[in-house]
Amino acid sequence: MANSSTTFKVIKRVFAENGREYALQYSIAIACLVIISLSTAFTAWVMKSVINEAFVERRADLVWGICVAIFIAFVLRGFASYGQAVILSKIGNNIAARYQVRAYSHLLKLSVGFFNQLRSGRVVAQLGQNINGVRQVMNLTITSAARDLLTFVSLVGVMFVQEPWLSLFVFLTAPPLGYGLRKLSRRLRAVTRETAHAGSHVFGAIQETIQGVAIIKAFTLETELERKMDGLIGFAEQRANKVVRVSERSGPLIEIFAGFAVSTIMAYAAYRSIYQDVPPGGFLSFLTALLLAYDPARRLARLPVQLAAAVTNAEMVYEILDTKPHQRDLPDAKPLVITDARIEFRNVSFAYGQDEILRDISFVAEGGKTTALVGPSGAGKSTIITLVPRFYDPRKGQILIDGQDIAHVTKQSLREQLAYVSQQPYLFEGNIRDNIRYGRPEATDEEVERAASLAYAHEFILAQPRGYDTPVGENGVTLSGGQRQRLSIARALVRNAPILLLDEATSALDTESEAAVQKALDEAMVGRTVVVIAHRLSTVVRANKIVVMQQGRVMEEGNHDSLTRKDSLYARLGRLDHTYRVAR
Repeated sequence: MANSSTTFKVIKRVFAENGREYALQYSIAIACLVIISLSTAFTAWVMKSVINEAFVERRADLVWGICVAIFIAFVLRGFASYGQAVILSKIGNNIAARYQVRAYSHLLKLSVGFFNQLRSGRVVAQLGQNINGVRQVMNLTITSAARDLLTFVSLVGVMFVQEPWLSLFVFLTAPPLGYGLRKLSRRLRAVTRETAHAGSHVFGAIQETIQGVAIIKAFTLETELERKMDGLIGFAEQRANKVVRVSERSGPLIEIFAGFAVSTIMAYAAYRSIYQDVPPGGFLSFLTALLLAYDPARRLARLPVQLAAAVTNAEMVYEILDTKPHQRDLPDAKPLVITDARIEFRNVSFAYGQDEILRDISFVAEGGKTTALVGPSGAGKSTIITLVPRFYDPRKGQILIDGQDIAHVTKQSLREQLAYVSQQPYLFEGNIRDNIRYGRPEATDEEVERAASLAYAHEFILAQPRGYDTPVGENGVTLSGGQRQRLSIARALVRNAPILLLDEATSALDTESEAAVQKALDEAMVGRTVVVIAHRLSTVVRANKIVVMQQGRVMEEGNHDSLTRKDSLYARLGRLDHTYRVAR
């Protein structure tokens, strides 16, 4: 459970990151809030003159001046209220937008391993639900200090000037209220965090359902997932209800305190007016100040509760922003210089957690030639592909490109020399042309269309309603799997990189399309270093080198002819299935 020091640290950080940026706007907003506070205090203070001079002394000459002053105070208060509301809203919206941009930029810097450990839906929910906590910390603190606290202090001043003993009585009864509200705020922080986590589980489950709807329907999982979702939503609802119950407990405490104070004061004032003939002006001014002070006092009393929730939300945003990228460039990292684009794995071992995937792997992919990785499922082929662009770093050993250890080159320069096609094609929101151009943003329309032709995609693109300008829908939902894969290949080809990584790049294509794409890839591979994983033997028979893997080790190397002349693992795999399907 977070304590007050944690709250202070978060508030200090929020102001350190945003205070200077909005100093002028906040100054104007604070000036408006001061006007609101002083005009409110003036309204209470002037009541004594209104009652005593107008109704007791019957001074008609003073009434008009007092009424005009009250009117001016309300006009100033109205414009000031409008000004501070608009300014604080604009600041809050800009803060939320800036943190969204910052969070998105930070997510792009994190490694692939980070996203493999967390569900994407939970990350999105954690940011989406909690970023407003940062703006709330700022605005709650500013409005509480400049409006509520100043208004309350001003009105308390009026109360002590008009009725010092009554004012003292009010404040002697306040400590028990403060103690109860402090306990509530501590409880609310824990409940708010639980609620945020429950909401992220619901959001993640919904995202999974949308992405896997075809599997859900194919396996008739609707009933099972509805039952699971009912449980998640029910738990999230319970947490949300608990937040309401805890946060709203301050209401009865405040109302009980206010009712006791007002009723006691009214009784005392009535006693003085009836039995001691005390003029009512001073008391009515005091009572007006007390009643006007009720709203800012109530907001100030609830401030620890509201601030507890806002700080908790801000903390959860900072948890992501403070996550350090695991694969930072080393201090001595230099740009990668490509000559032959020769890739060498030298005694490389790798593990996901405790599960060792690669064991002392060594082989060379010669520059300008094609190296195929084959082997049964779980051999570690796809892992090798992911190590070249440094999606992960090996546990030991080296990966060198033209003699340069990729651990000592900048990731940006490394990945600029690579084109990558995964076995699961992914398309971004936008049209077909934009998705191909993501491979090289400066590519011309002619280069985009040439890449599409090489990937055997040009004809089906022209058959779309708007050709290259056709929207693809979420992750290419409007296209078939083979069409998505061909666009993914086109995106890699337009990059025109010296190294091409193909992780089962033709796995989603039918036999006819695969033959056409393979022919196009054969042309695109000329002069490039290609590392390819294939699910069919026909894809790798023309490779310059075939690396055969099993259980994370390199078992044998050679070309198709040399490996099939002997009783090799490669030959046995070929005999098991002439289509030679080997999954990741």
